[in-house]
Order: sequence, then C-alpha cells, then structure tokens
Amino acid sequence: MPPSEKIAVLILGVLVLESPWNAHHSLASALQIQQAFASQNQTNNFVVDEVSRKVYLATVNMVYQLNGTLSVEVEKRTGPVEDNLLCHAPQLPQAPCEHPKSLTDNFNKLLELDREQGVLVVCGSVYQGFCELRKMENISEIAVEFPPHGEKTVFPSMLNIAANHPNASTVGLIFRSHGGNTRLLVGATYTGAGTQFFPKNHSKEDLRFENTPEIAIRSLNINDLSRLFTYDINPSEDNVFKIKQEVKQKNKLNFVHAFIQKTYAYIAINNDANMGHKQNQPNSILARICLDTENTRKSTSESRKLTESFIQMPLQCGYNGNIYNRLVSVHPAEIHSGSGEGLDSHLFGVFTKSDRKSALCAFRFSDIEEEIRQGRRNCSNSPSSDVQVLDSVIQGSGAACVHKGNLVLQPEQLDCGAAHLQHPLALRRPLRATPLFESLGLSSVAVDNIHNHTVVFLGTSTGRLRKLTLLKNLTVANQWALKLPAGESVHHIMTFDPMDRNYLYLMTSHHLLRVKVAACGQYRSCSDCLGAGDAHFYCDVGILINGSVPDLVGSRVECDYGLGVATVATVHLDYGPAQIQTCPLLPRERYPHIPPGRDHLMVPVAIKVNGTSVVSGTFLIYDCERTGAINPKIACISCLSTRWRCYWDQNSHSCLSTKDDSKPSLLEVSYPSPMCTSRMYCVNKALPFVPSLSLFLSVEVYNCGVGSGDCSQCWGREDQGHLCGWCDNICRTRDDCQYMSSQCPDPEITKISPLSGPLEGGTLLTVQGRNMGRRADVVKVSIGMVPCKILPYRYTVSVQLVCVTGQTFDPTNDVVRVTVNQNAMGVSKEVYSYLVPKLLSMEPRKGSRSGGTRVTLRGEYLDTGSQVRVKVNGTQDFVVCTSGGRTITVTGQGFDLVQSVSMEVLGIGQDACKVQSSSMITCSSPASSQSQQATVEFLLNGVLYTGDGPAFDGPDQEEEEEPHRGHFLLEYVEDPQFFTANKEKLIKHHPGEPLTLIINKGPSDLDLAPEEYSVMIGSYPCDISFHNNQLFHCTINGSLGSSEGVLPVTVRVGNFERIIAKVQLGGSELAIVVSIVVCCVLLLLCTVALVVYCTKSRRAERYWQKTLLQMEEMESQIRDEIRKGFAELQTDMTDLTKELNRSQGIPFLEYKQFVTRTFFPKMCSDYERSLVHGSLLWESPIYLYCFTPSILWDISEHTRNSMYSQVWGLNHVVCSLASLLTIALHGKLEYYTSIMKDLLVDLIDASAAKNPKLMLRRTESVVEKMLTNWMSICMYSYLKETVGEPFFLLLCAIKQQINKGSIDAITGKARYTLNEEWLLRENVEAKPQNINVSFQGCGMDSLAVKVVNTDTICQVKEKILEAFYKNLPFSQWPRAEDVDLEWFASGSNSRILQDLDNTSVMEDGRKKLNTVTHYQIPEGASFAMSMKDKRDNTLGRGRSHTHTHSVLPHDEPFENKKSHRQSHRKKVLPEIYLTRLLSTKGTLQKFLDDLFQAILSIPAERPPLAIKYFFDFLEEQADKRGITDPDTLHIWKTNCLPLRFWVNILKNPQFVFDIEKTDHMDACLSVIAQAFIDACSVSDLQLGKDSPTNKLLYAKEIPEYKKRVQCYYKQIHEMAPLSEQEMNAHLAEESRKYRNEFNTNLALTEIYKYAKKYRNQVVSALESNPTAKRTQLHHKFEQVIALVEDNIYECSSEA
Repeated sequence: MPPSEKIAVLILGVLVLESPWNAHHSLASALQIQQAFASQNQTNNFVVDEVSRKVYLATVNMVYQLNGTLSVEVEKRTGPVEDNLLCHAPQLPQAPCEHPKSLTDNFNKLLELDREQGVLVVCGSVYQGFCELRKMENISEIAVEFPPHGEKTVFPSMLNIAANHPNASTVGLIFRSHGGNTRLLVGATYTGAGTQFFPKNHSKEDLRFENTPEIAIRSLNINDLSRLFTYDINPSEDNVFKIKQEVKQKNKLNFVHAFIQKTYAYIAINNDANMGHKQNQPNSILARICLDTENTRKSTSESRKLTESFIQMPLQCGYNGNIYNRLVSVHPAEIHSGSGEGLDSHLFGVFTKSDRKSALCAFRFSDIEEEIRQGRRNCSNSPSSDVQVLDSVIQGSGAACVHKGNLVLQPEQLDCGAAHLQHPLALRRPLRATPLFESLGLSSVAVDNIHNHTVVFLGTSTGRLRKLTLLKNLTVANQWALKLPAGESVHHIMTFDPMDRNYLYLMTSHHLLRVKVAACGQYRSCSDCLGAGDAHFYCDVGILINGSVPDLVGSRVECDYGLGVATVATVHLDYGPAQIQTCPLLPRERYPHIPPGRDHLMVPVAIKVNGTSVVSGTFLIYDCERTGAINPKIACISCLSTRWRCYWDQNSHSCLSTKDDSKPSLLEVSYPSPMCTSRMYCVNKALPFVPSLSLFLSVEVYNCGVGSGDCSQCWGREDQGHLCGWCDNICRTRDDCQYMSSQCPDPEITKISPLSGPLEGGTLLTVQGRNMGRRADVVKVSIGMVPCKILPYRYTVSVQLVCVTGQTFDPTNDVVRVTVNQNAMGVSKEVYSYLVPKLLSMEPRKGSRSGGTRVTLRGEYLDTGSQVRVKVNGTQDFVVCTSGGRTITVTGQGFDLVQSVSMEVLGIGQDACKVQSSSMITCSSPASSQSQQATVEFLLNGVLYTGDGPAFDGPDQEEEEEPHRGHFLLEYVEDPQFFTANKEKLIKHHPGEPLTLIINKGPSDLDLAPEEYSVMIGSYPCDISFHNNQLFHCTINGSLGSSEGVLPVTVRVGNFERIIAKVQLGGSELAIVVSIVVCCVLLLLCTVALVVYCTKSRRAERYWQKTLLQMEEMESQIRDEIRKGFAELQTDMTDLTKELNRSQGIPFLEYKQFVTRTFFPKMCSDYERSLVHGSLLWESPIYLYCFTPSILWDISEHTRNSMYSQVWGLNHVVCSLASLLTIALHGKLEYYTSIMKDLLVDLIDASAAKNPKLMLRRTESVVEKMLTNWMSICMYSYLKETVGEPFFLLLCAIKQQINKGSIDAITGKARYTLNEEWLLRENVEAKPQNINVSFQGCGMDSLAVKVVNTDTICQVKEKILEAFYKNLPFSQWPRAEDVDLEWFASGSNSRILQDLDNTSVMEDGRKKLNTVTHYQIPEGASFAMSMKDKRDNTLGRGRSHTHTHSVLPHDEPFENKKSHRQSHRKKVLPEIYLTRLLSTKGTLQKFLDDLFQAILSIPAERPPLAIKYFFDFLEEQADKRGITDPDTLHIWKTNCLPLRFWVNILKNPQFVFDIEKTDHMDACLSVIAQAFIDACSVSDLQLGKDSPTNKLLYAKEIPEYKKRVQCYYKQIHEMAPLSEQEMNAHLAEESRKYRNEFNTNLALTEIYKYAKKYRNQVVSALESNPTAKRTQLHHKFEQVIALVEDNIYECSSEA
C-alpha cells in the first residue's frame, strides 16, 4: 500500500487497572474482573441503585449494602429463625401455631429498590414469604414497622407475599400509578399441597398456600399502613391472577423475570407441568399486563384491572424438532437491526433443553405487540383456535371468545382488553425465533447497544462470561470469554453499572463481581485497535489523515452522526503532508438532551468515504452550568477540576462555559498547569482578590484545631504550608499563640502488632501511639538493637508507622523503641519476639491436581509474622480451609486422594458419596418428583470436577474448556411396579412349611441388576432367584413363627419400598375346629341380626315416608305463609289509611292531669285527686310565707345538690320530693328555673371531673327530676299543638293493625305486632266479616262493625264498644264485662253470646273460649247490645289458665298428654312468621315517620323557646369547662330532651290521652321508643344475626333518623339566642295560664313531712354549709318546725 493511502488512527482510550482475577490476557482482554465480593452463604439476589451506585446483595440469612466498588458498608443478618412451613407468620397475632418450630434458613426471594420512598423491599422464604421495608441509606434499620405495633387488623394475604420455599421462584417490580400510588407487582410459585414444596402427609393442614395468588399487584404506599401489601384495587379479585385449585397440577408456574417496557409489565414464566413429557413443545410463556402508569382513560377514578389486560403467549426458540423449551434468562434492549436507522426494541432470551444444550434467541417487541392485538381481534370478531379465555384462572371462568359482529376495538382495547371480555387470554400459537447462538450451559444474558452495534454478554453454568458482538443482521461477529472464580454458575440476572456502562455487575453462587467489559488502553496502534474487533464499540476515535490529497479528491467524504443526518467533510490542504479532515457540527437542538444528573453527552460520529464507513468515534458535548449544579457543596472544585474548560465566577458563584474578560473575578485552571493540583480548595464565598497578580490564585482554607490531636500532628502540618503551632495543649494558628515551643513531648507507644516474627525479619510491624514525629525521615525504630526500617508511604504523622523488621541470628524478646530527632524516645509496653516457626507434620502428603484437598499443618509458632502463606512446590498460593436411593457407581483413578465427594443432580438435589477404592466411588441417587433427564456433577474435595486436567489455567491455556466436561446425564423414569402371580393381596400359609412367592415386575426402562432387589416377609429376608427380567421367585426355607399373625411382603429397590401383599399364618387342627364353630355361631348371629335389621328397616322406611310427607306439607305451608306475608305488606298500608277515621276527636287530658301523671307516674290516681281537688291543710298565709322562704327557697338557693344526696339518697324519695317542689313553685316558674340551673351547675361540675358523658343519663338526684318536670311543663303546649295529632294517629293505627288479625285472648299474642315476644307464631286463619249492632240506651242507630271469625265474644264486645264510643274519652266507656250481646238468628230466635257457656268445647283438656266461628255467625248478622244487670252471674264471668283460645299457652300442664288430633297437627318452623313483623312495620311506617318528623322539626309559628334556652345553657357550661368534644354535648342534649321527655311520652301515651293502653300496645311502643333512642345515640349499632329483632326491625331506618336528630340540633343551635328577660316572660306566662290548677298547700305539707322525717340531717347539713350558716338558715328551719308542732299560726317579724 502506498504511504499516501495509509490512515493513522489515534486512540483516545481509558486506563485499565490490573486485577488478580485476570486469567486470559490474550483472549479475554476485553473482559476483566475489577472488584469481587465473596460471600460465605449462597447468594440469592442483588440490585444496583442508579443514583448512588450502591449495590444491595441478598444471600441466605444475610443482606449486604456495598458501595460501587463492592466494599461492605452495612450488613444485616436475616436468619436463621424459628419457623415451621405449616405455621402462619408470627406477625399474625390471631393465628397461633401448634406445630413445633426449628431453626430455618432464610432464603431471599425478592429484593426491590424504591428510591422515591427511600426503602428497600426485602422478602424471604421464612414466615410464609414475609417482607420487610428497610432504609436505603442503612439497611440495618427498618424503614417502616409492618405490621404496626399493636395492629390487630392483619390478614395473611398482607404477609404471604413471596414464595415460602428455597427452591420456589419469586419475581417482582415496583411502579407508580397515574395517581402517584406506589405498587408492587409480585409473581410467586404456588407451594401448597400437591406440590413438591409442601411437606408430605400434611395435605389437610394447608392453611396459607391456597389463598395466595400466583400474580398480584399490591399497595406499597408507606404512608398508608392499613393498605400496605394489600391487593390495591377494589374489588381485590380484579388485581390478582390465581390458578384454580383443581388445575394447579397442570399449571406449575416457575417465574423467571419481570420487567417494564413502555407502559406494560412483562413476566417471563415456565410451565414446569409439561417438563419431561413433550420435549419438542415450548414450555416458556411471556405474559403481559397493562400498568396504570399513565391515565389514558376518560375517568380518572377508573383503575385498570389486572385480569382484563392479562394476556400470555408461548415463546419458541428453535424449529423442526430442535426446540429449546425452557427459558432461563431474559433481557430487553434497544438495538440497531436490519436496514432501519433507528433503534428497535428486542427481547433477548436464553433457552435450554434437558441435555444442557442452550441457545440465545431474540424477539421483536413490535412482533409481540402485534400478536397481542391480533389475538384480541380474533377473540372479538373471528373466534378461532389461536386464542382462548384462560379458564384455568379463577377470574377466567367467564364467556369464551364469541363473535361480536362488526365490533371495532379501539387501540386501547386492543392493547389492554375490552370491557365485554374481562378475563385473561392465552394465545396458543407460539412466537418463534431462530437461535442466534448455541452453546452448552448458558444461564444468563445482558445486552447493550454501543455505537450502533449490539453487544451480548452470556453467563454460563460452568462459571464463564462470554462476550459476543453482533452484526445488524444479528449474526455473531466476534466473541470473547472470561473464566470466573471457582467455576460457579452465573445468576440469570446481570446489570450494567448505571454510571458507566463499561462495567457489568454479575452474581455467581458465592460471589458478586464487577467486570470491566471494555479495555481500550491496551491497544498501542491503530492496527491493534481495529484488529481486535472491539474498538468499534468501546473506544473513542479521533481521525488524523496522512497522504496525498488527490487520493480523496472526487470522493464523497462525510461525517455520519447516527441520527439520520450526515454533513460533508472538508479536507484542509494548507498543512503539508498531514491533512486534517473537519466536519461542521450540528445545531445543539439536533442532539439528544443531556440526561438528568449528568453534565455531558457522548455523540457518536462515523467517517464515511463514498458511503463506506472507514472509522467511527465519539465527541463530547458538555454544559458547565450542570457541572456546578451536580455537586452543589463542592461546586467550585467540580467546576475547575473537570476534563473540559470551565470558569468559576466568584461573584455569582456559578460555573460558566465561556470566559468574559470584563469579569476579573473569574477563576480558571489551565492544563497542565501545576496550579490544578489535589491540594487546591475552593469555597463558595468571596475571598480577598488581588487584581494585579498575573498568576492564577490558589487558595486553601484550613483549621488548625481539626485533625491535630497532639503536638507532633500540629507541627507536622508545616509541611503542608499550614502555619500552626502547639500552645496551651491545643493546636492553634501561630498568630493566636503567645508562648509556643517547637519541642514536643516524648513519643508514646500504645500498641504494636504483630507481637512476633521470624528471625529472617521482613515482618511488617505496625506501631501506634502519639507524638511519633512530624515526618518519616526524623523517626527511627528499633527492636532492642535490631533496626526496623520505616515505610514512608505508610507513615501517618504522629499516630502510626509501619516498619520492616531486620534480621537477627538468635531468638530474642525485646521492647520496641521509637526515636524522634535523635533525642526524644518512646518505649512500648509490649514485647516483640523473634521466633523460629517449625513444621512438624503435614497430612495428607498428596492430593488431586484440581486442588481442594484439605491439608492439615502441625508445628510450633506457625502464626508468627504479619502474613502467613503456604506454598507447595512453588504452586500458586492457597488458603487452608474446610468446606433416590439407587446406587450410582463411578469409576476412574486416583480416588484415594479424594477426602470428600458428593454428587449433585442439578435441579433435584445433592447426596454424599463414598470412596470404595482408588478406582471406584458409589453414590445414592436423590429422589425426583417426576420423570425427567437431569445433569449430574461431582464435587471432589469441594471442587467441581471438570475433567482430567488441573482446575487452574496458565497463560497458554486455551480460551475455555468444553463446558460439558465433567457433566453426566442421568435419566429418571417411573418407579417399578411389583405384584404377586395372581395379584392377590392376602396369601395364606401354614407355619413350618417352606414358602415360595412368585413376583412379577411390570414393564420398566430400569435395567436393574439382581443384587439391587430386596424382598422382606415381615422381618425375614427372602432368597431371590431370577427366571427372566420380568419374573423372580422369593423363597424362605426356614419356619415362620405362628405368633407373627400377618406378615407384609415388602419389595425394596434403592429408596423405593412397597408392600405388595400380606402373608397370613395359619394354626393347628384345633384352631381350625374352633374357627369352624366360631364361624357357625357368627353365621347364626348374623342371620338373627339380618332379620332384626330387615324388620327395623321396614319400620324405618315407613317412618321416613311419613316424615317426608310431613316435610312436604311443612314446605308448602312455609311457601304459603311467605306469599301471604308479601301480599299483606303490599296491601295493608293502603287499607289502613282508608279505614283510619281522622274525624275522630283526640281525647287530650287536661293540663293538671298531664302534670300529675307525669310527675307522679306510680301514684297518679292519689296525687291527682289530692293535688287538684284536695283540701287546704295550711290555710294561714302567715305560715306559708314563713315556712316557704326559710326552708324551701333558702335551702334551694343557698345549698347544693350534694346536700340532697346526703339527706335524701333513695331514688323514689328524690323523685317525689322534686315533684312536690315543682308543684309548690309552679306559680313562680322563673324562680324555679333559676334554682334548677344553680343545682345543674354543681351537677355538671361533679360530672366533668369524672365522666361528663354519663351526666343526666339517669334520674338519681333532685335536680334531674326537677329538669324532667321542667321539660314536661315547657313542652306541654308544643306536645298538644304539634305532636299530639300524629302521635294519636300512630296509636290508632297500631291498635287497628293489631285488631285486623287474630289475637289470642289468653296470651294476648297477635298475628300483627312489632314485638317478637307478642307475635302469634301459629297459622291461625282469620276472615273478616261485618255485623249490624244496635245499642239499647245509646241513642244511636245501628252500626256496621267489622270483626274477624276468630274473635272471642269479649273481643267482639270491645270492638262494638269502640265503634259506639270512639268520640268519647276512654274513661267514659263501659267495660265489656258490663254489657250483654244478643244475637238475633233467623226467625224470632235470639241468643245471648258468652265466652263460656254450655256449648263450649274441650280441647286437650282445656275448655276453649267461644268465638264467632263457634257460633257460626253469618255475614251481616244482627245483634243488640245492652247494659248488663250487675246482679246477673253467668258462666262467662271469669277465665283462668285452664281455658284456651287460638293456641295453647307455653305453660300447658298437660302438654305432654296431647290429643291424637294435636299430635297430627301440621307443624311448621315458628321463625317463618317473623316476616309478619316486617308486614306490620311497613304498614305503620308512614305514621311513625310523621310522628318523628313532628318531634324533630321546628315550626316557625311555635318554636320551642325552652329547648333553645336550655341547649344554650348546656353549650355555655361546656365552654366554661373546656369541653370541646361534640359527642359529649350531643349526649347532654339527648339526655335532657329526647330521653328525658319524648321517650317517656312515647312509652306512656296515657299521660297525654284518655285512652286504653293494653299490654300489647305497650310492647309495640317499646320497640318504637327503642328505635328513637338508637336514633339519638352517637355510637353506631353493631348488629348481627344474633341481635334482638326489636333492634334489627328498624336498623335500616336508624341512619336516616340519626341525620334528622343532628339536623334538629343544628337548627336549634342556629336559632336566635333568648335573653333572660324573654325566657322569664315566657315562664311567667306559663305560670299565669295554670295559676290555680294545683293545691300548693298540700305540696308544702308533703315537703314538711320530709323535712320533719330528716330533721337532724337537714340541720346538720345547714350548719356545715358556710352560706347557710351565715344567713342563719338552721335557726329559721327550727323555728318553722316549732311553729308547726305547736300549732302556732303567727310568726314574728324576726322569723
């Protein structure tokens, strides 16, 4: 080639550091191990932080936090722990474990990094797959305590996250939804019952596994602990992928890897259920799920469903019978491929098959996405066999793919599923790819795109790392290999260094390695760089062209920037023979953006001549502003120490790219100026600057007090230019020292190590102390008289030095001396010894060339010196350390050198072997769960056997040994089947005779040798003789003991053991005779038993038929009852509304009657007559005015509630006294109100100190009863004018609804009621009918009265009386017993009807009351009612418990003697009649709503002024005491008004109306009152199926009633406040309206009786009260008592 055509390329490379792991310098130059971390435990997972470059490594029982160079920062032990596979996690407090626990290793299953929340997710195999959240900056600390301490609401699904078995797979990834919520996607192998992971014989104890889904999306928001690790979408079934229990054996999912591509999550899976059966069918699956990372939907609240978007497809690597059917590793990458100029996304995967052959395949993501879209189109529009609903999933049991007409799916639906098919889909046709590279034992893959070329890294199971470069057509261009330490298999995940992709992190079974994958610095010429084939991808190239110009004239020379843009190059002709080619740069906006956290960007460029690429390289684009912003704390240093030129502006504290000469404050560093050194420091503040200096300013700021702990350290800083001095025992600047001396104290030695060494010297002796010199050249060290040479580069000023000991000829002991400046000396307290190590023995004397032999050395002083190294015949250094069922025979040679040997069947298990001789080893094969082919490896002395050669490689060693050397194939087949000749299970044999069994072996691929068989009959071995491979004889010539009974026949082959039959030993002739007799007796007994059984069976059959008939009748009756109840519920409300007579007058009681019945509920009749109509006992006004002010008013005004509690403690006394006080003060209600408020203040004070919510709950004091009476007085007008009408209508509706159905006259139970206890639980049919009645002497025409045919005569009379007297008060009604009812039958016959007469019938020993049906009264019959002669005495006069009406009472004394008719009565479950409660409730609902609306509303014309006044009083008292709890104030108001007044009125309507309140009516009102109480309560009702029906009946309406109550309280609060004058005027008006209604003198008389009865207590209480004592109340009280007792009616003015 002419010199003019030579092209020289200058390589701008990087320096490669030497590494002890470098083994292949010639062939592996592109791969070098930079750092390595060794783990004693097996490694599991690792993850790299992209920002801090920290590496987190998880191993068995340990977690490590490493820096970017794999040095340990933090380590944390995670196991072993006490655990049992059958126990729930101990974090589940409600699930104790009964199984014994043992120490269990914790295998890490999941390690994920969440940088945004600063946590590391660590999941292990213990505690059923429990996860922890640890801090990223320090993994020894827990970031979030989960479950929270004391939390009881914890579910197993929140704890069972990862797989709980060491060999079960788990994958996961972290992503963020569009709402900002952090979520964790987890895929875990099912490990429950029926799998090889679950303990045998515990199939019924599977508590944890069945409910754990295979795939789930869980919440990972650490700010919401209640939802942490829960399925994050509601309902949670939409966010899990769970295989049905019955098909789990056909879907054994083994997860490989999970990753995110675009907005999708991909999961690589293997279905191990098909392994070993269809070798040519793909078992690898790629599943895709749409993530909620972007909100592309219209509704922001809608969450994407996992099951709706889930779709899977098979992946096939290979064609035509050569299919690699198991996926072991995947890696997504964007590469240049084909003819396109842009990047194309590919999925690279390593696939294997059973013979360890493996291959690399690549799939385009565009093909994957198109297959998914086409599959969804086929499922919706043209159903075919290519796609199906995944019915093996619980969520996939929906409709199959069906034709939807001309349905057009939108792109979103094609990618992520449609609403009409919300089930997982499975594509049947696999996505195929041709292998790009085939080899043995590939285990992992990582791919990168460098300079538009694809580089693939492949790890192997034999401990090697391969590097492949691919062309654009994805064919292999070059390859390299690197042997990794110990030949350990490479983990399937490899990761590039996030800050420098020239480095690759990979993990083996016990190592984590950082491998440099580019080494450009070793190439020293252009030809070497280009010839390596690797420089195109990792070396930065600059172009210098030598040659004559005419060679390039006419050629098209251009620069291709790889962005689809090329610029024309220019060749400069003005520089002699060296020609330089230049290209114009593109505008800045044409280049990619600089990534966050970076300050530069590498842009590729290629030089092309006539379209042919000659050479390529990169150039750099930088941004100085970003340089200063990356490290803000050292911005100045970063700015001036960068590789490119930047300027630091001291005024603006910013890093600039251009120099402005007008700014004198700019600093710059000019390379290679000595001003830019490691000693230059910058601070981010303005310093004095001298403009006249022509040199650049270097400023260093230091602090003498920092890092100068002694005198030598302080003066030693002088070499650094620091003007420091030692004074006052502290290091200061010299200007601050008044007196200082440069002489330091003598050296002080605190420690030396090691304490011994050999006579030859050379030991590195480390001396630590204080004041040991300012610099190394003034310090001398000696051991006795033997010098020790200081190593200056390991000298630390004053505190530590390292020296090399000299040689001596005799063993000696002496101290170490340190001399400074030849005058100051320090002596060690410890003694250094020169010793002679002696080797006495070594075992063994020989070992295998592959190494691994444990050598034991014994001798004296073998630990002497600073470093112990042992060499054998000059070899490389090594460290002395310690490391089913069928017999496998291994032959070879040199086995006598093997100390330990084990056989590992990959994927199945490991077993120890035994060395039989120097040429034979025997091993026992481990058990396998299925038929398959497996690979066998042997570990000799703990080292993997790889062939006959040594394990280490020399410089001339070949690139890589064959990966299959030392590996063997082992095929597992089904267990053999054995059975006897006739397949009998029980063989009879007489003792004393020889026994021979013929045993057949079923078809099997096992080639068993005769010596591998073993047959036992009981405990007797059997002699075996073979006739062929399928049949052998088992013979026992000896006698079998007769006492054995039944002996099992057991066949054993290795670990296989099976009982195929049993041998039953017979007895003697006597035993035979006895057996015959026993058999005959048994036969006779069996015959008798058979006859008895047949008889009983026929009887039982008849009874069963009878029971079945009764059940059918009961079922029919239940059906009819439910249908009737439904019809009643729909019609009763309308009927009742029509029949209720609203023209009927409301019989209100007069005010005085209302007051006396309310104040004295248990004595209302007596007090009503006396207080209203009683005589005046105290007529004298003088006495009244003397007694009342001095005893009643003064006591009420100046004493408090505590005094009343001392004097009148009994409840009835308190209530009676309070009511008497109210009557006495009824004429002065404003004064009564002030007394009540004063007493309430004391009560509130006492309650606030204890529990304020309990105040006013009961009536236990005078003031509480006074408040009840005050409410009654103030609310009477509101009750009468607003609430009275709806309340009376409700009462009438209840009564009419009860009377509509059957009512048992004896028990009072009715068909229609609200109270379960009063429900008639019998199907008593009641038919309504009308009768015409005239009432003699009533002055009214005849009326039509509605009755039912089940009414007794007394009930008919009551209904007739109600019809005639309905407009009169009930107190004016005659009783039913006081009237006669005469029936005018056909013709002129008439008959007086009675409940009991001579026609009454007897039923079950009781006389039944006569009813309308009994008399057979027709529709429209005529009756006459007249008053009865009181002297008349008839049979119907009385009733007793010996009578019956509709049903028998529960206390029936003759219940056990039921009649034949009763025993055959149709029976039905009484609970079905509870629906009648709902019917009654629905009928009365409108009246109840009207009543509650009237109570809880505020009419504008009649606002409740007293309620507003009193509620304001309560709020004022609460504010004064700092009570801010709204529930407390709500309870106070409820206790004052609803519970103290309205509930009393609801339960006692006779206080308001002159009506009859029956017991049944009282029971119904109790249910309504309970509903009102629940509506006023602040606590939520906790109701269940066992709750009483009285609470359940209105449970649905209670929330609405609660809202009404709260609204009512709010309206009261918003009313305008009342002044004291307005309230007093209102109370005075109330007093005036009822001024003369009551006899106040009688009330004072009753009060006086209390005062006299408790005279001593009253006087004592008055004397003890300071206020009462000051006003002489006790004297006034005594005077009143004396006046009354002496009948003195005048009192002096002093009194």
